[in-house]
Amino acid sequence: MISDTELDTLRLSGDKVRVVRDELESNDVTGIVVAWDGEQVLIRRQNRRVVKLDRRYRYQLFSEPRQNPLGE
Repeated sequence: MISDTELDTLRLSGDKVRVVRDELESNDVTGIVVAWDGEQVLIRRQNRRVVKLDRRYRYQLFSEPRQNPLGE
């Protein structure tokens, strides 16, 4: 699970993130971190829609190569 300090760093920087939900790259969500609570994170996508995602997903910078969630 991603920590509050990591989420705060991503929110303040405004960097685009990739949320890897499963092994299919087409199911990834990209956008910027807007807010979060104990269980969910709000991501604003490029089309300005907001998506609530579970904090247990893998969050990484969009500029970095995609990491497989099953490769842990």
